[in-house]
Amino acid sequence: MNRKNIFLAVLLLVFYFFLPVYLTLHGNKHQYLLLSAFYLGNAVFLITYLSGSSIKIRKLRLAAEGVEERINVQSDLNIREAGTRSSLEEKINRYAGLKKIIEDLNSSLTPEAICEQLAHIVFTMIASGKGTCVLYLVDNQTHALSLYKTKKEDRKVVIKAKQGDIFDHWVLRHASPLLIGDLGSDFRFDLETVKNEDFRGISSLISSPLISGNNFLGLLRLDDVKANAYSQEDLRFLATLCDLGAVALENGFLYQNTQELAIHDGLTGLFTKGHFMEFLRIETRSSIRHQRPFSLLMLDIDFFKRYNDKFGHIAGDIVLRTLSAEMSELVKERLGSVSRFGGEEFCIILPGQDKKAAMETADLIRRKIESLLIILRRQETKVTVSIGAASFPKDAADETELIMKADKAMYAAKAAGRNCVVGVK
Repeated sequence: MNRKNIFLAVLLLVFYFFLPVYLTLHGNKHQYLLLSAFYLGNAVFLITYLSGSSIKIRKLRLAAEGVEERINVQSDLNIREAGTRSSLEEKINRYAGLKKIIEDLNSSLTPEAICEQLAHIVFTMIASGKGTCVLYLVDNQTHALSLYKTKKEDRKVVIKAKQGDIFDHWVLRHASPLLIGDLGSDFRFDLETVKNEDFRGISSLISSPLISGNNFLGLLRLDDVKANAYSQEDLRFLATLCDLGAVALENGFLYQNTQELAIHDGLTGLFTKGHFMEFLRIETRSSIRHQRPFSLLMLDIDFFKRYNDKFGHIAGDIVLRTLSAEMSELVKERLGSVSRFGGEEFCIILPGQDKKAAMETADLIRRKIESLLIILRRQETKVTVSIGAASFPKDAADETELIMKADKAMYAAKAAGRNCVVGVK
């Protein structure tokens, strides 16, 4: 307690205790008047002081309310900043994984693997495994959408729109991303028209095209039965993933085409000799393991050189393509495989067929080819073939011997007058 406070305490004690007591015991009339005036002045002072204090208290209360309001505003700002920070952290986490996503997509070489990887990434990273993810590819023949991959939270959900619905066609037509927060209030789509289609009861969706250069490959879509399930940021991230996926997918198609060219003959579309040899080795191992026979047909077009000499090499190519298509169609039901062995020679592998069944199939092929009418330079022409047949393991111990036996049987068919089938004796 400092000196000033001690002095004020002593002064108040003298004036408000000792002085009134003294005047009460020894005072006169004038002294009472003086004392009354003194207390009256003090009362005015106290009233004035208290009034000033009340004003100060009100000011302090207003100031406190202002501080409290600023605290509330700051709290709201803090909450918003926390939400923004959380959103930014989510964005950072999403985009930080792009490097690995690119590596994963590019590590897959086939369109099937790339689409599976892309759909999985989108369904887990954006939808968190909720709702439905649908991936469509554009059919090269019809240029229409074709359902290719789906990921579903509810496995009972059936995607009946195999060629897309009104929303997918919108993305296909505009070649741009689509966001629907609440389908019930979206003016771009007629809800009645949507319900008349195969509608799964969705309320919100995001969709983005898969475009590489000027090539529209397909689209990837997420939808949910809940409204506002996706944000604008979700759509932006989906579009980014689709851009990356489109490049990987186009590379996958190029790789697939390269593989197809490597194993298919450019003229006839049949398997090449190299692929035939590999497939024959596999079939031989399988036959030994499962103790199941298979047969090999060697086929040669009779007098093929005459067609080239008479009609030209283009006409010869027509004969090769026509016979290739016919043989492929005939052996398809028998799970057979047709390969071009070289020039006008062909090999046909018939899994599961013994010598007797193979001879019947070979004669069916011979008769069908004999009945074909081929137009070469406006002239009706017919073609015949000679076929040799051999079976494994009855006629050969390995694939090399099997080829030799079938080839020998084919030359025996030619020696027998052509347009016939000869089996290994």
